[in-house]
Amino acid sequence: MRRSWILALVLLLAAACDGGATPRQKATTRPFPAALSASPFRPLIDPSRFSTTIDNPYFPLSPGSVLTFKGTSDGEDEVDIVTVTRDTKTILGVTCVVVRDEVKVAGETTELTFDWYAQDRDGNVWYFGEDSREIEGGKIVSREGSWEAGKSGAQPGIIMPGKRTVGLAYRQEYYAGHAEDQAKIVSITDEVSISYGSFQRVVVTEDSSRLDPTLVERKYYAAGIGLVLEKNLKGPQETLELVSSTRR
Repeated sequence: MRRSWILALVLLLAAACDGGATPRQKATTRPFPAALSASPFRPLIDPSRFSTTIDNPYFPLSPGSVLTFKGTSDGEDEVDIVTVTRDTKTILGVTCVVVRDEVKVAGETTELTFDWYAQDRDGNVWYFGEDSREIEGGKIVSREGSWEAGKSGAQPGIIMPGKRTVGLAYRQEYYAGHAEDQAKIVSITDEVSISYGSFQRVVVTEDSSRLDPTLVERKYYAAGIGLVLEKNLKGPQETLELVSSTRR
């Protein structure tokens, strides 16, 4: 069982580098991100190998944790409050942790999202979907970008690998035409200083989506905390950095 699971994971990561080959196709390594095409892939999910204990050092999710980020979005003040709830949701037989993510721009809530995560025995944190709501004037105006693994062809992806190496490319989500984020690790030894603190051996990723090639984000993850800084390399000028970490 363990050998077949490892093979499935290797093929999933390889599929992200070969244009999305299915587990039954031969995988070849190509550069990121051009190699990540729209072709579907089918990761093999064994619920018995997943847990709601998410302790990957670069993406820990401890229930009750609240991370607050502040920055700017198109010149306006932005606040992002990420809360690891004690709620769970079962997807494809896997019990996932529910994370609440609220974005405020100029003091008004513009987006409210509930994300679903689980971790496998090898330390990989998987992303099983999201319930996303765009809000204007206190009213929901769109749910575009919402998806759930196992429905309408949507497939889970990996949000943070258990073993991180420079150059590793992977799908974070897959719902054709709606949610196709992907990432590549560009450094595992960076140093970052923000108002919250200074961090060493930071994992840096470049995130993009084939649905919007004009936008590329760089994200910085510190051990024991997770995401501490993100900024756009391409697209609108946006920056967010961690300003507080508390527990409820």
